[in-house]
Amino acid sequence: MAITKEDIKKIAKLAHLEITEEEVALYTPQMAEIVAYVEQLNELDTENIEPAIGGLTPEGEATQTRREDVPHKSLGQELALDQAPLASHGHFRVPKVL
Repeated sequence: MAITKEDIKKIAKLAHLEITEEEVALYTPQMAEIVAYVEQLNELDTENIEPAIGGLTPEGEATQTRREDVPHKSLGQELALDQAPLASHGHFRVPKVL
């Protein structure tokens, strides 16, 4: 996958970063190297590989990493709003970020 200067500008925009043209020129080949390195994973045959669960914890230890995926009742908007530090007109109020 070829990484272009436009890709870097788009990524910066999505991340709300302001970068100069010099930085775009610097980051474009660096990002291309990173993507090429990660694309090497596509060359691996993972057909008979079991999914890894629990990180580095050996099987049979005290930690159980699997659990049933059981749906739970939602907290509900009214109850959530009642517990919110700031609520206004049926919505959560959050501090302005920018």
